Amino acid sequence: MSEELGRVRQMWHLLEPLHAVLYYAPEAFEEAAELGYGVEERWPSYFAWRAAPAGASGGGEPTAEYVTEAFYSFSPAMVRGYVPGVWATAGPEAVLAARVRAVDRAYRALLGTWIDGPEAAEAAALARRAAEAVTADPARPANGLPLGAAISTLPWPDAPHLVLWHAATILREHRGDGHLAALREAGLDPVEALVSFAAVGAAPVAVFASRGWSEREWTAARERLAGRGLLAEDGTATEAGRALRTQMERRTDERAAGPWRALGEPDRARLAELLGTPWLEVIGSGLLPAENTLGIGKI
Repeated sequence: MSEELGRVRQMWHLLEPLHAVLYYAPEAFEEAAELGYGVEERWPSYFAWRAAPAGASGGGEPTAEYVTEAFYSFSPAMVRGYVPGVWATAGPEAVLAARVRAVDRAYRALLGTWIDGPEAAEAAALARRAAEAVTADPARPANGLPLGAAISTLPWPDAPHLVLWHAATILREHRGDGHLAALREAGLDPVEALVSFAAVGAAPVAVFASRGWSEREWTAARERLAGRGLLAEDGTATEAGRALRTQMERRTDERAAGPWRALGEPDRARLAELLGTPWLEVIGSGLLPAENTLGIGKI
């Protein structure tokens, strides 16, 4: 990995936890419950929180087909269990307003007085500059389902800590769009993408069960990958399988590099420094799972 792409990956590792607070913070579940969502599990609010930007400003309610394609790694059957049903509980505009309230409350609880200080304001300004480069980035995949582009059409909040979260969300979904493009180029369907990721040790197979694929579907994907010479008999990646995943991760980093080039190296390095405090607070809170389907900390 080149030095530049290593820095791109570092920014992902720093920003992803700041975004993911929305899916795990108790304040977010409280806001979801106020909207009418069941909170015994996280999926009703997860699908609503994440898909709502695609339905904002008259875009209509995101369909199960859209969410399946845009999120990619979830079983279509699992998606249909929640979408479009989530919109019968609350429409996209109401969900977007509630998620801003959720992040505001969660950040105040996690970060305390930091959010009102000069470092938060500086970090927000730098992250916003990077995020605003997303829509002008020629590397953005033209697959018709760019979540990063959908979110970047939303109005910017005023408070620095909310600007920081909004920027982190644009940048992580932009990266995700690029990752899905890399998966498609590699000829990996959604379940094969997960099987191949588990095969390189990104997370235990049990972690990927959260995406709703049946044992039969998982086994069939393993057989297809083995037929391509990408998996060994024990389910671990062959040399070719590891090489393919390495190539895909490199292509993902390359697609995610545009906003950081636009920001410039001195400002990127400064942002990384400023993110240290909120990153440590979020990680130290114990809210986020130690093992995740993104493979952060493993790849």
